[in-house]
Amino acid sequence: MKTNTIAVIGGTGKSGNYLIQELLEKGYPMRLLLRTPENFTLQHPLIEIIKGDARNFEDINRLIEGCSAVISKIGQPAGEKSIFTDATRNIIESMNSHGIKRYITITGLNVDTPFDHKNEKVKAATAWMHENYPETTKDKQEEYEILVSSNLDWTLVRLPLIIPSAENFKTEANLTDCKGEKISAADLSEFLVAQIDDEAYIKRSPFLYNV
Repeated sequence: MKTNTIAVIGGTGKSGNYLIQELLEKGYPMRLLLRTPENFTLQHPLIEIIKGDARNFEDINRLIEGCSAVISKIGQPAGEKSIFTDATRNIIESMNSHGIKRYITITGLNVDTPFDHKNEKVKAATAWMHENYPETTKDKQEEYEILVSSNLDWTLVRLPLIIPSAENFKTEANLTDCKGEKISAADLSEFLVAQIDDEAYIKRSPFLYNV
């Protein structure tokens, strides 16, 4: 059994349970931040539940204390103001106070980096998100900027449509363009967990997709 405990935020979303299963398979103990722990039915000796909200610094701090890395798959709660920069600022502050460096998280295709050469379809999808979801799209872009200026060993994985599937397909990571239209939740989870010890994408924002 591994002794490195992983803090997990957003572990109950549409693909969060695949991440939890992947961590269990690899033998990682984990602490899960849950708003409504009563809705989470999986019991396992490697899982510790922390009740709380990512917007609340004290909750994030309780979650992260004693962990060796943080993985976030936080989703936008319906009907609330955009959560991404609020949560990211709390995570960075807590990780710095506990001396934890490795942070792995996900975002959408619409985030731009200076290294991009997005194809026309991805550019169109980015423009559509700006037009239809201006608040969350702006907030996700700011999340990237906050991470870039932080001293964490962060990886921000940019994703097309996540398919809730346990199937594995050929997967590609690309720093400049997204050449696939979907990613299976199982492949995504495998990639995220592999990043705990992989330094290839530290301080980078790869696209991840099935080909």
